[in-house]
Amino acid sequence: MRLTAGTFSRLGANWDGRGTNFALFSANAQKVELCLFDNQGRRELERIELPERTEHVWHGYLNDVSPGQLYGYRVHGPYEPEHGHRFNPNKLLLDPYAKRLAGRLVWSDAHFAFRIGSPREDLSFDRRDNARGMPKAVVIDETFNWGRREVRPSIPWEDTFIYEAHIKGVTQMRKDVAPNLRGTYGGLSSPAMIAHLKKLGVTTVELLPIHGFVDDRMLVEKKLVNYWGYNTVSFFAPEPRYAPDNPLDAFRTMVARLHDAGIEVMLDVVYNHTAEGNHLGPTLSFKGIDNASYYWLNRDNLRYYDDFTGCGSSVNLTHPRVLQMVMDSLRYWVEVCHVDGFRFDLATTLARGPNGFDRNAAFLTAVRQDPVLASVKLVAEPWDLGMGGYQVGAFPSQWSEWNDRYRSAMRRYWSGEGSLIGEVSGRMTGSSDLFNHDGRDPRAGINHITVHDGFTLADLFSYNEKHNEANGEDNRDGSNDNHSNNCGHEGPTDDPGRSRPRGRRPHRFHRPYERIAPTVSADPRPSLARRTPGGRNLWRVVADPVGGGNDPGGLEIPGRPVSRICARPCE
Repeated sequence: MRLTAGTFSRLGANWDGRGTNFALFSANAQKVELCLFDNQGRRELERIELPERTEHVWHGYLNDVSPGQLYGYRVHGPYEPEHGHRFNPNKLLLDPYAKRLAGRLVWSDAHFAFRIGSPREDLSFDRRDNARGMPKAVVIDETFNWGRREVRPSIPWEDTFIYEAHIKGVTQMRKDVAPNLRGTYGGLSSPAMIAHLKKLGVTTVELLPIHGFVDDRMLVEKKLVNYWGYNTVSFFAPEPRYAPDNPLDAFRTMVARLHDAGIEVMLDVVYNHTAEGNHLGPTLSFKGIDNASYYWLNRDNLRYYDDFTGCGSSVNLTHPRVLQMVMDSLRYWVEVCHVDGFRFDLATTLARGPNGFDRNAAFLTAVRQDPVLASVKLVAEPWDLGMGGYQVGAFPSQWSEWNDRYRSAMRRYWSGEGSLIGEVSGRMTGSSDLFNHDGRDPRAGINHITVHDGFTLADLFSYNEKHNEANGEDNRDGSNDNHSNNCGHEGPTDDPGRSRPRGRRPHRFHRPYERIAPTVSADPRPSLARRTPGGRNLWRVVADPVGGGNDPGGLEIPGRPVSRICARPCE
């Protein structure tokens, strides 16, 4: 018999060597259809109704489906936005547990469950099939030969020096990386990049989002892309744009080579929202599978979302199955992909309950007791945009947190602001006013000067104001609160009297005595100390840019090699 009930115990598409079990959670669906596609993802070959439902999981086992099979789901149920339900079986949906993605999203009105332009907005209903423009999930074989040499570095917190990096931007313009590897997972683990990281003293690379993500429609229409990647649509699949073939194996090979060099790999993960946006956003996965379960809905009007993230909606980790998905994802990246830690974007959202941030929230409790996550580094971005969202110092002892108070104090001090000696000394010695409670130690605060959002290290001493005019949004995007000092001239200059101070000042941030602070997060982007054109580091850039939001072509501040700025404190 080709189709049998299978099991509900493991979600996603799981191949056992003979066939594949498919399991999808939806508490409010009335029927779930599995759709199988040809190798190109263009032609739907078959629709199979999953035969069983157990504990709100729809499941079935196909004995003739093997790795490489492309698939998606159509989920039937009520389309009642006013009651929180947005089912539309005309829309092909990504499996939330997809381990690999095939194809890229091709935007059209068909990706919306309602009729674009209708005066009834999302209360209308769209009957067009969107399958042709949707990426497909792929059944995979998870096996991988890590080899005998692969040993996790397990760097102690007190010795950790984190370098935040973008997979494409960090290698795209490096001439010492092979052309076919630039901008890929393989590029980051190339001999030249490993030598560069070791020279800087880096112990840990923290990668901007590599979970499968999509470019927002409004960006595509402006010929821009979502460069940073904070627009997740798949929490298990590595983003395919960074690998010429088989992203999962390419990612794991990268991790293995970095581990061989003694370098840890952390991931910046975005579990707080998805690419589906608000009530007028597309239906790509979660919204069409079970909107009322996956997202925080406004209690006074279930048509709308509670938006703590500024991205239109917020993922609801108080639901046990949604919490399970996030925990399964974290364990997958540790156990199957061997990553060494995570930085959680807008982590306050993950710990919200009905009454706001809760230090004993289900997510934090689940993480605290999980034996797999006990051995990895956990870093919170301890804020979101909701009420009571700023929670620096409030996370449990297992966690470390980005310490933006350190960044602000040090920038203000070195830009010339006075009367800061007391605050600077407190920030340099662990910020005890924030973290000295509940048995927390100095590693609780992650000290940093520059990260992905804002000026680079060189920009801090090249511009007093941001200049994002070239991005087409009238310089409105990006923070105005940069505490920078242009050394007497706005922007690039050939005047030695200006360039010499600009070369000296970044070094001050990395003097050895600053290592009294527990951990330093290095600058993230194409290069550590590269000045950007116009003092901008953007989350969206011109489509298919050569190097991304910044020009990564050089690795120096004029007169000051980046290795001299950063390596000395790490010796």
